[in-house]
Amino acid sequence: MAEAYPPSVSSTASSSDHEESWLAKSGEEEEDDEVEQVEIVSLFDQSRVFPSAAAMLDDCKARFGFDFVAVRDGLGLDFHGCVKLINLVRRHTKEGTPLPSPITADHLADDGLLIPVLADDAFIFCLDELPEPGAGGQEKHAPSVDQLLQKNAQLQAELEQLTKQFTNYRLAVQQTLEKRWGVDEEAEGSPAEGPGGKLNGGQPQSGEPSKATTTTGSGSGDAGKEGQHEASAYYFESYAHNDIHETMLKDRIRTEAYRDFIYTNRHLFAGKTVLDIGCGTGILSLFCAKAGAARVVAVDNSAILDRARENVIRNGLDHVITCVRGRIEDVTLPVDSFDVIVSEWMGYCLLYEAMLPSVLFARDRYLKPDGLLVPSHTSLWIAPVADADYVDETVTWWRDVYGFDFRAMQAGICDETRMVVMPAGSVCGAAHAFRMLDLHTCTVDDLVFTDRWRSEINNLPEGDEVDGFLLWFDCFFAESRDEKVEDRLTASEWAGQGKERVAFTTGPFGESTHWRQGLCLIDRTKHKTVKSGEVKALEGEITYEIPDGHARGLNISITWGPEGSKKQRQTWLLH
Repeated sequence: MAEAYPPSVSSTASSSDHEESWLAKSGEEEEDDEVEQVEIVSLFDQSRVFPSAAAMLDDCKARFGFDFVAVRDGLGLDFHGCVKLINLVRRHTKEGTPLPSPITADHLADDGLLIPVLADDAFIFCLDELPEPGAGGQEKHAPSVDQLLQKNAQLQAELEQLTKQFTNYRLAVQQTLEKRWGVDEEAEGSPAEGPGGKLNGGQPQSGEPSKATTTTGSGSGDAGKEGQHEASAYYFESYAHNDIHETMLKDRIRTEAYRDFIYTNRHLFAGKTVLDIGCGTGILSLFCAKAGAARVVAVDNSAILDRARENVIRNGLDHVITCVRGRIEDVTLPVDSFDVIVSEWMGYCLLYEAMLPSVLFARDRYLKPDGLLVPSHTSLWIAPVADADYVDETVTWWRDVYGFDFRAMQAGICDETRMVVMPAGSVCGAAHAFRMLDLHTCTVDDLVFTDRWRSEINNLPEGDEVDGFLLWFDCFFAESRDEKVEDRLTASEWAGQGKERVAFTTGPFGESTHWRQGLCLIDRTKHKTVKSGEVKALEGEITYEIPDGHARGLNISITWGPEGSKKQRQTWLLH
């Protein structure tokens, strides 16, 4: 690279240091006689400070119509509930968004609200100054010595209880930041074998179709709509877990391609506004901010956004990056238009999980006329494959399971697209690029299609036969919306054309990625085999369509046969 990567964020510059120093306070009482002057920052105006909690709350009630004590009493909040309420108000104040009205217990359910929005928040330390629920305000005059001694004992007991509460509070924050959010030893173990793509990554795990949309069945009318709604909700929920994001972040080909393009082309990001769609953990937003972006808005509809926000704060970039939760089609963004849209939207076989329509919506709604999409182009590829060992291990194996005939288990075994990493040697014909998407100009209609394909058979050993078809995609990062990518160029060919271009492939001829490849095995019980020596080339059509009842799924249909002959046809599901 022409430009060195930036150094890691200095710990002295990170707001996480404020949190760590705050957490490090042991709650030990200072034994000197001096009384420290308390300055309590207003919940709604950080430029105003007050000498007591009561004075600050009186001002909030008078100027902003917010009665903290009334909300506390109405919800029956304990100490931790009050801390969450404080941080809820401060978070909305910081983000410039209105408070929910009325505030309910559901608004305070997020444990992330235990993390202080304001470092060393003096108001939290003064919660014991607030009147007890239902307490009267009558003053007691000229207390006796006995009363003073009794009051002193009471205060000592309350102080001891408060110390215990702060100890529990610090522990809760530590568990939220360190144990529950990323270092939970109980959750350790081998990471999931690669979810496939989207939301800044990914899709589901293992060789099964996506964790995000594993439900089956179709529906029509209200039932169909309800099923699609449930599948969509599950899709977003699946990205709330660490394993998916860990797999995507550890996909070096994927993550470093975005990093390399952003850092190598700082001039495209410096001083610019950037929209990150499906931000996940926030890694792409952080790359853009470190490259000099003036403002980054990170959007995600999953609960992972809370962790992304914490990642942003810990790395001292919350003055650049704003996190917004919701569907891009529904949210109100703090910026009207953007210079750059960055998104890792790609799914298995490129279009599985149907996130690209959301990116195209954002492009048409928010991208400036001369704005840039990152990545800029993607291409889809198909090739015939022959791998007798794989078929024996996964299909014919069922015919003899410890001496028993389990052939019943083969029913429907070739009906679904398998997500696998196939060796390059299994490809028995020339790869064909059947669709190129220019993301600056394509439309949603371009994502449902039928395209022609053709492949010269060039690597089919004697006695072998074509077992199926392999699908993958290449991804390109152009520096300008006017830069074109030729339809038949591979990622490596395009990237190697003279300058520091960035592109990657998910195919069998490159390093494997968490997307793997889509394998469509021919059902030999329904179709004639194509054996070595019988044909010199295969041709046909490939169709991508959205199945009924699975808005984020794919049905992939392929026809094939020798040139000029009658074609066979099979459909594979990716739901």
